[in-house]
Formats: sequence, structure tokens, C-alpha cells
Amino acid sequence: MAAQLAERLGLPLLEGDDLHPDSDIEKVRRGAALDAHDREDWTGRVAEALRAQPAGAVLVWPALRRSERDALRAAVPALRFAYLALSPHQAMERAAARTDQFYPPSHVGRQFEALEPPRDEPGVQVLDGTEHVDRLVAQALRWLAPAFNNA
Repeated sequence: MAAQLAERLGLPLLEGDDLHPDSDIEKVRRGAALDAHDREDWTGRVAEALRAQPAGAVLVWPALRRSERDALRAAVPALRFAYLALSPHQAMERAAARTDQFYPPSHVGRQFEALEPPRDEPGVQVLDGTEHVDRLVAQALRWLAPAFNNA
């Protein structure tokens, strides 16, 4: 969805996993979870990458905790989040089908344990992650349109 959304908006696509330091990648490959310090450092890298795109960007990033989302909001006040709501089983199936990630699909369970869903936060659109990608992109574009029309 993110690639299609970025293309339609004419914005760069940022992949949060590409912003991990090598030490995080090795840690996860060994089967260990990232700790609060790891995630804080990673959040800082993501915030810097977003700030480096003053015209905007589409970011793929789990943003599991509110504190992480708030840190990004502090860095980029107009930031919006499209939250793809999936069950742990659905997310694990998707992760298992991907070949472009460094973490094992079993890591998805840990992510759900840490997840603080952003349902009642400002600047969040909750989308049914089981919908077809074209429908998800259309919904996100309608939601984002006012922000781009006022820019």
C-alpha cells in the first residue's frame, strides 16, 4: 500500500527497516527483541529521515508505541498515521510471504505484545488491513486530501 500511496502523492517512500543500525538488525536476526533503548535510537533515525523530507514522505514503520508516534509528531507536527488493523495471525501470514525483510515472521508476535493501537490518537486513520490495496490507497488519499489542498 505504501508504495502505491507514495506514487499517487508524488512523495518519496521511506522504509523504516532501512533505518535500523546494523546492531539492531543483527540482534533481531539472532531472535532477540529490540529493547526500549534500541527503539528510541531507531525512532530518532526515523524522525531525522522525515525531517529531511520537508515536502513530505510516505513512511513504512510499525510505530508500535504511542511514545514513538509522539516523538515523530514532535519532529513533524503535520504527521499523519494510516494504521492497518490486522489480527496477529493475519500479520504473521503477510510477514511469512515477504522475502525482503531481515526479521523472522515469528517476530510479529512480539510486535503485537508491544503494540499500543493508535485508535484514539489525533491524526490517525484506522484502515481494515484485509481490504484490497487499491481500496486502502483510495481511502488514504481521501483522508489526506484536505492536508494537501491546504498546503
